Formats: sequence, C-alpha cells, structure tokens
Amino acid sequence: MALNIAIGGDHAGYTYKDMLKAVLEELGHRVQDFGPHSGASVDYPDHVHPLAEAVEKKEADFGILICGSGNGVAITANKHRGIRAALCWLPELAQLAREHNDANVLCIPARFVSEEVAREMVRLFLSTGFEGGRHQTRVDKISGC
Repeated sequence: MALNIAIGGDHAGYTYKDMLKAVLEELGHRVQDFGPHSGASVDYPDHVHPLAEAVEKKEADFGILICGSGNGVAITANKHRGIRAALCWLPELAQLAREHNDANVLCIPARFVSEEVAREMVRLFLSTGFEGGRHQTRVDKISGC
C-alpha cells in the first residue's frame, strides 16, 4: 500500500534524506520533502516544525527525520501534541516504536548508523503495525499535560 511520507532533517542528515527519499519512491510511496535541499548548514527546527504539522494534520501518514545525532529533530518534533517521534539507531527499536508506542515519526542519527541500517529501520517502521491493547492505554496518557 502506498503511503504519504514526510521527510526532512538538517544538513548532517541531507545525504541520508536523499537516499531514503529515493528508496521510498522506488517502493511506490509518495514523498513530501521538507528539506533541507543541500548540505549547507541549516536550523533543523525550520524543517521539523512544518513536517510535524503535516503529520499532525494527517497530510502525511508518517514522518522521517534525519540529523547528525537524531536528538534535535526528535526533541523538536515531540513539541507537537500529536507527534510521537522515536529516536532509533537499531531496526528493532524502529519496530518497537511502532508496535508499542504507535510512533508516527522516525528519527535517525545519520552520524551513528549505516545507510543499510537506516534503510532497514525505515522498512520496519513503515511495515509494522501498532499492537494496541495495553499499549493503547499508555499511548493515551502521553499527551496528558
């Protein structure tokens, strides 16, 4: 099934963003690129906030954010009430983020994972469903403040 994917990040994640964008398009997904559009230094919130808003408004099914450590994009995305952004560096974490946390944004630390691991995390993140049940109760409590 083709999904609408929002992708973005910062200059440290630029090459991974473009690589993952190509992979997603090859898989038949529609991709909205929130930038950056070069490796020049940028302020990641300028790209993260519009992406998070698109996911919140259901204009995108999922978001993928890439920066050097993954921390900046995850922290920024999680400021949005409807976002559950998960910083992942192993495929198993990406899978669990979907199964247990119903994460809707995958955050990738480009300086700490290989391109192969990044591709596998994206594949698992997009193909894994939320388990619900006891996890739903917990997810419902996330935006309680």
